[in-house]
Amino acid sequence: MNDALQIAGASFLLVGALLSLVAGIGLVRFPDVLTRMHAATKPQTMGLVLMAIGFGLVVREWPVWGALVLAVLFQFLTAPVAAHMIGRGALRTGQVRLPLYEDPGVSADARDDD
Repeated sequence: MNDALQIAGASFLLVGALLSLVAGIGLVRFPDVLTRMHAATKPQTMGLVLMAIGFGLVVREWPVWGALVLAVLFQFLTAPVAAHMIGRGALRTGQVRLPLYEDPGVSADARDDD
C-alpha cells in the first residue's frame, strides 16, 4: 500500500508539473492578452491541484493536507479575479481586438442596425 501511494503521488506531481510547465510556455508563446490570460489560469490551477494531491499522497500527514487545501482554495479564489482584472485592464487600454466574435451567419447590414 505504501509503495502504491508513493507511485500515485509521484505520478500526480509529474502531471501537475507538466501542466504548470505548459502554462508557463503558453504565457511566453501566445500572441495576445486573452490567450495568455487563459494560459495563466486554467492549466496552472489544475497543475497546482494535481501537485498538491501528489504531495499529500507522498507526505500523508494531516497538517500538510490542511496547508495544501488552504493553498488550493487560495488559488481558486485569486486566479479568476486576477484573470478578470488583467482582461479588464487590457480591454480598457485597447490591447484587445474588437469585435471578439463575429457570427458568420449575420450580414454586415444586420450588424450595423444594432
